[in-house]
Amino acid sequence: MTLDPTIAAILARARQAGLPEYWELTPQDARRQHNEKAPVLGAPYVDLFRVEDRAVPGPAGDVPVRVYTPRRPAGPAPVLVWLHGGGHVVGSLESYDTLCRQLAAQSGCLLVSVDYRLAPEHKFPAAVEDSFAALTWVAENAAAIGADPDRIAVGGDSAGGNLAAVCTILARDAGAPPLRYQLLVYPATAPYPDSPSQRELAEGYLLTRRNILWFHDHYLRGEQDREDFRWAPLLVDDLGGLPPALVIVAGYDPLRDEGIAYAERLREAGNVVELINYEGMIHAFFSMSGAVDDAREAVARAAAGLRAGLAR
Repeated sequence: MTLDPTIAAILARARQAGLPEYWELTPQDARRQHNEKAPVLGAPYVDLFRVEDRAVPGPAGDVPVRVYTPRRPAGPAPVLVWLHGGGHVVGSLESYDTLCRQLAAQSGCLLVSVDYRLAPEHKFPAAVEDSFAALTWVAENAAAIGADPDRIAVGGDSAGGNLAAVCTILARDAGAPPLRYQLLVYPATAPYPDSPSQRELAEGYLLTRRNILWFHDHYLRGEQDREDFRWAPLLVDDLGGLPPALVIVAGYDPLRDEGIAYAERLREAGNVVELINYEGMIHAFFSMSGAVDDAREAVARAAAGLRAGLAR
């Protein structure tokens, strides 16, 4: 396994910039820094047929969402409900706008990006509750946005991958909404950050162990939450009966091993799973398609998976 040269150059520039890590900041300052950095390596802006901000009912008030319609509707379209990353503390509709436009344009899916509540103002399980409420709203109100209620996928990266995995389990257990596909990009799935990749890649690869622990401390209410599958889907005894999954991981990502472990558990339970390990990549590379070849390929693979998984 060799670090991609473009990634190595990006990491070198990040070190030279000398920006503080998230754990050195307040959550509010971390959000500002994240929103400023997010567009820097993203793909060029893509103009779509329509982009609309809405609000959908949630358990603690309205949940903001952004609906991306890639082309003029010719009938109900497949839809991806996207849950952004950011450790449940940072991330926003704006910081993921470029990536969502790319996924919508390349997949041909409607895309609903969910601005769930963030910690520490709203601790676990607020993000789960908002995400599942938005997913349920999309299924129950598909006609309002031009979506096909029988062709729904859920996806996300990092903390969003965690939320997407949890939502598929909740949907299975509730018997609704019916999901056809899940897209999990370097998902957080384990109760504790103690895998070999968490230890071996603790420093130097953008997502550091101190940042991970900072995210955990802000999101979780206490140690008891680590035993809740809505925090750690690897805890679920039975992962059978879930929709087909594409799991994307990165070789130099501390979350690598738990993403692989979750893919293997899904497969062992009889689900259809495609696991792709971009060995030279780091955490967050999926949002770097403006500069990194493997990121462009990963987004294209994700879009192709969505097209196939949500075909009529």
